[in-house]
Amino acid sequence: MLPCDGPAICPPEGAPPLTPLEKLLRFGAVGTMLMTVPQVWSVWTGPSAGGVSLVSWVAYLLSSIAWLAYGIKKGDATICFANAGWIAMDLAIIVGIVTR
Repeated sequence: MLPCDGPAICPPEGAPPLTPLEKLLRFGAVGTMLMTVPQVWSVWTGPSAGGVSLVSWVAYLLSSIAWLAYGIKKGDATICFANAGWIAMDLAIIVGIVTR
């Protein structure tokens, strides 16, 4: 097995187990990204990206970047994972809007 990369990946020895809220938040982080996949799909495969707000998605991207920076600073893997995924989703939609 590979060694731990640090507290953001492996909790410190003796750290308390995840609370039910933390488990729910991890599930929600993945779930909300999966719910956005159909919008990414429609932006890229539909006849146009009409009705999708570029301003809103750029704001979401900036927010995700700020949250990722916060997650890195705090060493919180859940925040980092969720916002790295959101950055990818935001960029996919933004590029789809701009190129269509």
